[in-house]
Amino acid sequence: MIFITAKFRVKPEYADNWAEISGPFTQACRSEPGCLWFDWSRSLDDPNEFVLVEAFRDGEAGAAHVQSAHFKEAQHTLPPHLTETPRIVNFVVPQDDWSELGEMAVPASG
Repeated sequence: MIFITAKFRVKPEYADNWAEISGPFTQACRSEPGCLWFDWSRSLDDPNEFVLVEAFRDGEAGAAHVQSAHFKEAQHTLPPHLTETPRIVNFVVPQDDWSELGEMAVPASG
């Protein structure tokens, strides 16, 4: 899978509404057949920073994502709400889902 993490620094006046601002793009991305997940989190240290964790099935799905109409639209609609160009880490991982964090295993109830 292609695993991507991106950090978005949102202008303070838009931070509280970022979920609504990015909502149509988020929903469209989650609907892509090759999208495994597309999840936003807000930083605990900086209320204006949002982290996007996304994954796509393979390179073909990743290419379809960046070539989609909703991605092209987001290239125009999202940047006016940002203070800087988003930063990204993008790499191929030889798996297709999350693995368990064994060092913090939760014991079975019983």
